[in-house]
Amino acid sequence: MKRIKILKLVISILVCQGAGLIGSLFTLSSIPTWYAQLEKPTFNPPNWVFAPVWTLLFLLMGISLYLIVSKGVENKKVKTALSIFVIQLTLNMLWSFLFFGLQSLLYAFIEIIILGLAILLTIISFYKISKTAAYLLLPYVLWVSFAAVLNFSILILNL
Repeated sequence: MKRIKILKLVISILVCQGAGLIGSLFTLSSIPTWYAQLEKPTFNPPNWVFAPVWTLLFLLMGISLYLIVSKGVENKKVKTALSIFVIQLTLNMLWSFLFFGLQSLLYAFIEIIILGLAILLTIISFYKISKTAAYLLLPYVLWVSFAAVLNFSILILNL
């Protein structure tokens, strides 16, 4: 039984880290080229900050996901919460594609607003099942909110 729990935890973390890895495929080649050329606001963090922050956020998402999955995937509330989680995780990857892959600051900004709402819905649905799982997502929604402000600022500075 303990092995099954550990396996569920590892899979939950790997799913989230995998989403981050997919997003980074669009990001890495654009950072030294296109992104380096953009005007950025004074509060833009140095590039080296993003990888460890996102790694930690995806870890917290994975632990949060595990806490929900461990309540039983046959449970209707769990199924609904997992569906919302999958949507927000997909939106997370889509933002990287829009911003870095397509280099569309506007579409990325519109999408990150939708992503933020999806994260809030995930937190609400998780809270009904596990308060701890919901709390683990608070740094994520805060970082994405900051990223939305950053995205908007970069958009305005590069019109």
